[in-house]
Amino acid sequence: MSVGEGELVQLIEPGRVHRRVYTDPAIFDLEMARIFGTAWIYVGHESQVKNPGDYFCTRIGRKPVIMVRGPDGEVRVIHNQCAHRGAMVVALEQGNAPEFQCCYHGWTYHLDGRLKAVPLQHGYPREFDPADPKTSMLQVPRVESYRGFVFASEAPDGPDLTDSLGYMATSLDDMVDRAPDGEIEVAGGVFKHTYDGNWKLYFENLCDAAHPLFTHRSSIEAAQQQSDAAHSDGTGEIALRQMRQNGAPYSFWESQVGIWTYPNGHSFLGDYHDDAKLVAAMNDPTFRDYRGALEAKKGKARTDEVLAVRRWNSTIYPNISFMSQFQQLRVVHPIAVDRTVVHAYTFRLKGAPERMFRNAISFANTVNGTGSLVLTDDLEIYNRIGIGLASEGTEWLQVGRGFTSDVPDAHGGRRGKNSTSEVYIRNMLDAWLAYMTNGRAAQAAA
Repeated sequence: MSVGEGELVQLIEPGRVHRRVYTDPAIFDLEMARIFGTAWIYVGHESQVKNPGDYFCTRIGRKPVIMVRGPDGEVRVIHNQCAHRGAMVVALEQGNAPEFQCCYHGWTYHLDGRLKAVPLQHGYPREFDPADPKTSMLQVPRVESYRGFVFASEAPDGPDLTDSLGYMATSLDDMVDRAPDGEIEVAGGVFKHTYDGNWKLYFENLCDAAHPLFTHRSSIEAAQQQSDAAHSDGTGEIALRQMRQNGAPYSFWESQVGIWTYPNGHSFLGDYHDDAKLVAAMNDPTFRDYRGALEAKKGKARTDEVLAVRRWNSTIYPNISFMSQFQQLRVVHPIAVDRTVVHAYTFRLKGAPERMFRNAISFANTVNGTGSLVLTDDLEIYNRIGIGLASEGTEWLQVGRGFTSDVPDAHGGRRGKNSTSEVYIRNMLDAWLAYMTNGRAAQAAA
């Protein structure tokens, strides 16, 4: 069943969205073509393919792809499909190889996807040409890297990556600038989890400052009851701060935290002030050593600038969200209209004390681990929404909180009067509609 652009436009109204946006399989299929088939999609970090022959398997939407560094040092992204019978060629998640060989009939490919060898080639018709580009593992048309973060687009033309990122590139800068040596690397493995709900629900929750007080009530109460005098190796303190932070009253979220949004669906949640609640305080020996390492490489003034940036969840639409302060990044993989997989990674700051990385891993266990007291609450909500949307309840979902008080941002976006505004959801839906109508809805509204 096809969905016309006229139908799509009617599904988004000021302050509300029709539930079909989250439940209609035909709309989901169109998203895979018009959003994940055209937008800049994060595929991985250059540190995951450091050396020639290193590869990392991931997805663009539902399509399996391989990020690989060739003998020439260039990073490419190729479709993980054999040109013979269509089998997925590389099954391991990552590794190093001089070439790719399909385990079905042995067709072998160069690391840039070109066909290298075909067993029993004499048996194919005379017009069969191994040099024909169509017999390759096809390359994704456009691949660009911003400070080590690799994005790919299946659209052969369109805005370049820096134009698409716009001001949100500063969140990626924030992640890298925190490393004393100016480099970061993926380390410590990956957490994977799945939920039975639409992929957009994940992003709509990440910057939701109104839900923690209710959704995370059990972990908040547990953290509040925990004595600070209890023995800890230090890493548990990060978890306590996170859970206690979630219990802050609405007066805190509405006076000291902000939500900023930018074109193409991007957004971040952050503090208006110096945050002594989540960022390690100066009396923490590890943080003191870390600051010393930063100052030794960048100077005191630049170090002050770097540490003054306090963003919690930076979301680059449509597939990643990350927290620079805690070196965490989450990649969202849509599987079906009601099925989503999320991969969570931790980064090491090169030149920082090793304890910083241990703290980052501890934070990952607290927030992104499958046994996390925080994540399991959120997964319960995503599943409940998936179930609830299948009922005969209201057709229109409300996303209008803060609608009348949103204000322009100095960098070309909009922000909520305070962080409880749902401006970031409305911003993502604006981007969604623009992608889904090939930009015509955005042009009509201009």
